[in-house]
Amino acid sequence: MVTFIILINTEHNKITEVAEQLADMPEISEVYSVTGIYDLVAIVRTRTNDDVAELVTNHIGPLEGIKSTDTMLAFKTFSQHDLESMFSL
Repeated sequence: MVTFIILINTEHNKITEVAEQLADMPEISEVYSVTGIYDLVAIVRTRTNDDVAELVTNHIGPLEGIKSTDTMLAFKTFSQHDLESMFSL
């Protein structure tokens, strides 16, 4: 399994719409709205690099409201903490 982090800029009024469409894609495990220079962060887990290339090029890039993406490959996992427990109050 390969993990990618996709940083996404959207049109201002399309953040929620784009996030919901991304969350419906089976390869995307989480979508976060964030502060800073990006609007959304998507965590993607695929079997191969080619799978993520297909996802970004043919499914994410064409979504209405996306202005740009920056895709990062995760090399190594240092923590296996459950994300749900990390972000719960």
